[in-house]
Amino acid sequence: MRTVLTRTVGLAVAVVVVALLLGQLLGQPILFGYVATGSMEPTMDAGDGFIAIPNAVSGPPAEGDVVVFDAVELHGGELTTHRIVEETDEGYITVGDANPFTDQDAAEPPVSDEQVVAHALQVHGEVVTIPSLGSIVVGVTAVTETAVGTIATAAGVTDVFDTNDAGAFLVGSGIALLGFGLLLEVLSPTSRDTRRSRNRPNVVGIGTVVGIVLLVFVTFATASMVIPSGTIAFGVGSATAPSDDPQVAAPGEQIEVEHETENSGYLPVLVVREVHHETVTVSPEWQTVSPRSSETATVAATAPEETGEYTRHVDEHRYVLVTAPSLLVWFHSLHPLVAIAAVNGVLVAAAITIVVVLFGATDLRLRDPVSDVSVLVRLRRKFR
Repeated sequence: MRTVLTRTVGLAVAVVVVALLLGQLLGQPILFGYVATGSMEPTMDAGDGFIAIPNAVSGPPAEGDVVVFDAVELHGGELTTHRIVEETDEGYITVGDANPFTDQDAAEPPVSDEQVVAHALQVHGEVVTIPSLGSIVVGVTAVTETAVGTIATAAGVTDVFDTNDAGAFLVGSGIALLGFGLLLEVLSPTSRDTRRSRNRPNVVGIGTVVGIVLLVFVTFATASMVIPSGTIAFGVGSATAPSDDPQVAAPGEQIEVEHETENSGYLPVLVVREVHHETVTVSPEWQTVSPRSSETATVAATAPEETGEYTRHVDEHRYVLVTAPSLLVWFHSLHPLVAIAAVNGVLVAAAITIVVVLFGATDLRLRDPVSDVSVLVRLRRKFR
């Protein structure tokens, strides 16, 4: 029973850390989320975690639901966890339980279905919370961001790497390594091995090497695709009086916005754009961006018949260009995760091929560092 309990706890911890990893990389809560402020008190205190159910599983939001949505104005346009208090033709009206006014009174446009990424699990109307989960994540992230910022400044690459993204990525990578180790422990044999040990000193299994290489490749590749992706929000004004603002037009007329997509990496990427409103178009819908360069797309929107200010959105997805662009676009049409899996599949195959070519398919023997064999002789043996 003790062994079963230990492995059950280990598996549960592995699920938690893997879920946190995916949440860090995808920029949205996967299984678990947390609140960073006290706007949802007393339902959730600052730093409390919660069980996040993806929007695709939970179904359409309803009045009274606590949802995580991609804000336009709140918190600088970051993810926000608030409660839906009303549904209108323009979208959902949201509010923090501790706030005396709604988000829309604070200049946040009504929340659309496309902006909602997850629901907080509620039982009998009460949110299921995990005390201090967010405080732990925020604390680790802050320490990591400080370290990354110091290293980036010393290396002179602050213009290339964003500290927040790098901090989130490093936290996710650390969680991935922890989860990988826990999974190995959980999946190891439960019974005692009474056979004579066949372990040899300084020998590393080829399976372990391949596993570590795949973990690193997949983590870095997935991060490079999902971190720069996101939603482009822009305003559309409809007015009968003339205006010098290029994003304001008469009802029924079109406005155009130029959007620049930058690739600061060292690999070419494919950018796929999606619109979620019948009055919005984007050209081109997809394009390749060479390393260390940028490309421009034109977003056009029709001003509504009713005068006022409106917000429109365009989703932008990025994929490492490891195969024909048209094939990646087709994979994306099935689902963005299918395209990410296809890219990772190509990279995994390439990684395995490289490992097998360099080291063969047998276990690796590490030379004793105190051996009297010279480095030159070792290199000759290796290349031979």
